[in-house]
Amino acid sequence: MTPLRTLSNVLYQRPNLYLALLLVTPLGWFGAIYLGSLLNLLWQGFYTFDDFTMAVTPTLTLANFAALFNPSNFDIIVRTVTMAVAVSLASAVLAFPIAYYMARYTRGKTKAFFYIAVMMPMWASYIVKTYAWTLLLAKGGVAQWFTQQLALDGLLQAILGIPGVGGSTLSTSHLGRFLVFVYIWLPFMILPIQAALERLPPSLLQASADLGAKPLQTFMQVTLPLSIPGIAAGSIFTFSLTLGDFIVPQLVGPPGYFIGSMVYAQQGAIGNMPMAAAFTLVPIVLIALYLAVVKRMGAFDAL
Repeated sequence: MTPLRTLSNVLYQRPNLYLALLLVTPLGWFGAIYLGSLLNLLWQGFYTFDDFTMAVTPTLTLANFAALFNPSNFDIIVRTVTMAVAVSLASAVLAFPIAYYMARYTRGKTKAFFYIAVMMPMWASYIVKTYAWTLLLAKGGVAQWFTQQLALDGLLQAILGIPGVGGSTLSTSHLGRFLVFVYIWLPFMILPIQAALERLPPSLLQASADLGAKPLQTFMQVTLPLSIPGIAAGSIFTFSLTLGDFIVPQLVGPPGYFIGSMVYAQQGAIGNMPMAAAFTLVPIVLIALYLAVVKRMGAFDAL
């Protein structure tokens, strides 16, 4: 018997060994390259940065993590989390009707058209889309012209005058930044909800109707609860992507850092790698907690 044949018999008799040999290379890469580099980054959060010499020294300290709770830094965290939650909620509200129609009323070429329409914005460059939105939302842009044609210019100015929401123009307001985030991440919410609704057995809806439930009752008590795993799965993407984004906050909206842009500024402009590493820990912790919550809602089953 040849050595290759012997090895084949051994692996056939020991499937766990065969699985381990298949996984050792990707798991080794994941552990050494991905997790290793991530842990090395977080470890630098304990290093000391000299503001005078602009040098990083391996003297261990907790000052960088304590600085996260300074009012200015904590305000950045609150601003980012608030935007991430708002974007996730708005994306779910906008995505649900589209996903519901795709799942319940489209077939064949019509469904393919909707899939292409939903995913087509993802084919364009992320930065190009963001720059395009700055032109759409700018003073004298398409958005302002559209509101003027609908005689809503007064309402727009009233909204832009609200503290914490508006600004001088849509492109320099929190509202404009919110609109860009929702536009960019909306496909990531539509597809998981659509997949969850696709798995909804039609027999449940028929049973609800047979028991005398009205369409609204069926939707509220059957369809919506069973689609929550899909909504939670989509929110993983919208929440985490908004939390770590640094391009949109730089190009759209009023001055003010988000977590991603703060990491970029600390590491790229100042060279304060320890503080950048400390800020990096924030989204990691928040996303870990968020995943623990949505896991209980069945989000992982809908992915």
